[in-house]
Formats: sequence, C-alpha cells, structure tokens
Amino acid sequence: MIRVALAGNPNVGKSVIFNNLTGSRQHVGNWPGKTVEKKEGYASCDGEEFYVVDLPGTYSLTAYSVEELIARDFIVKEKPDVVVIVVDASNIERNLYLVLQVLELGVRAVVALNKIDLARSMGVEINVEELKKLLGIPVVPTVAPRKQGMKELCEKILEVARRGKEAPLPRYGRELEEAVGELEKILSSLELKTYNIRWLAIKLIEGDKAVEKELEKIGGSGKVIEKAKRIRRRLERKYGDPEIYVINERYRIIQDIVSKAVKSARRMTVSDLLDQAFLD
Repeated sequence: MIRVALAGNPNVGKSVIFNNLTGSRQHVGNWPGKTVEKKEGYASCDGEEFYVVDLPGTYSLTAYSVEELIARDFIVKEKPDVVVIVVDASNIERNLYLVLQVLELGVRAVVALNKIDLARSMGVEINVEELKKLLGIPVVPTVAPRKQGMKELCEKILEVARRGKEAPLPRYGRELEEAVGELEKILSSLELKTYNIRWLAIKLIEGDKAVEKELEKIGGSGKVIEKAKRIRRRLERKYGDPEIYVINERYRIIQDIVSKAVKSARRMTVSDLLDQAFLD
C-alpha cells in the first residue's frame, strides 16, 4: 500500500484535499502522546490503495512547535512513499518556504497548487510548467472545494510512488554549500540509516537543538557537532545569526523561482518575506 503524507501551511485547503481523497474512509484521533489531532484515511487510484495522513499545518519544519515536530518526525522517521505539499497559489512566495524545507529531506514529493482560482482572481498568474521545472517535482493545479484536479493529483501520487525517484535537493549559495559539504564528509562516516545526511548538515548549521539531541545518541557524533559549532561561529562573524543566514538563502531561491514562474501585480522582496515569516 502506498503511504502518503499531506503537508502544508495552515489554511491552505489541506484538510479539504484530505477529505476529497479519503471520503468516509477516514479516522480522527490524536498523535501518540500529544493533544494534536491526527487524521488518517484511505484512498484509491487505478486500483492502487493509498494510506493518507494529514499532517498538522505548519509554516516550517524548524521544530519550534509541537505541530512542526510532529510533521517533521513523521516525514523523517516514517518515510512516507510520497509527500504531497499543498500550496496556496494566492500566497505562493510564503508557501514555497515549506516546499524547500520538505525537499531538503530528500523525499519523493508532489505539489498540489491549491486555490489557483483565487490566485487568478487576484491577478496572480503562475506558469505551472516553469514552476515544475524549477522545483524538479510534479505540480498539480487544484481547486479543492470543487474537487478540481483531484484525479490528476491521484495520478501524480501514483506515478511518483512507482517511479521511486527522490526530488532533487535544493542547492544554495557557494559558502553555505561549502559548509554543508564539510559536515557531510563527517556525517557519512556515522551510522545514520534514518536521516538524510545533507538535511542533517543544514540543520546543524541552523543550530537545531532537536537534531543535535538525536545525533548525540549515535556513537562518534561528537566530532560532527563540534565541527558544526565551529562553522556556525565562522558564519556568525560574517553574516550574524547562522539560522537567519540559512533562512535568507532559502528566500533567495524562492525569490528566483517566483521571478521566473509567477506574474503578479506586486512581487514580494526577500525583506517582505522575512517580515511576514517573523510576524506569524
């Protein structure tokens, strides 16, 4: 059975897509040990059965909240066959941040470009083929309340699951890539069956405490944690907070994607995106 995780920001129509896919074949409970609601169900496409989990709505996978930690842990540890990232087409700049973070995990993914009708009514025109090319994964326009695009979404989920090829990993600026490479060399010598090495390197540069805590359980991890601290100090001297530096790198990529794939009455700058991120 194909296992599918639905990820996305709050209020992007993710739950409507979940309901469209599963109908009455769903169950609502809580995540183990949490008070956060867990929705899971079953769908079918071309004779194939899907097990679908609706992950908590999150703006990022930084693990500052219980919802972010649940979503991240499920993708990292449960390793669903496909992650469907539901994106609000009318606020695509903001939503692409989570898309990049999911792709950093080295997963097979599909973007459900939801609220495409609302985006058009606001004067936002998205070149779906260009967006697909820039992200390196399938992009399916949807209007969830009208069930538009659901058949195409199911078909893409099936195609990606069968193909078995992970999405291309986002690549950032030279200096960040060099730092990631330094950590990857050490991480590759450790027993890390659960984790994507590149993702771990990025999280260590950001100073992710949850990731550091998980690594401390693995023999020989002390050297990579110490190396990460030295890299963070080096980047801090030049750029300030290393986490903000990595965030800026992601938004630089987002701005490039938007400039090539989106036509809008008003285009957001990196500063606008950062302001929006920190105010929420």
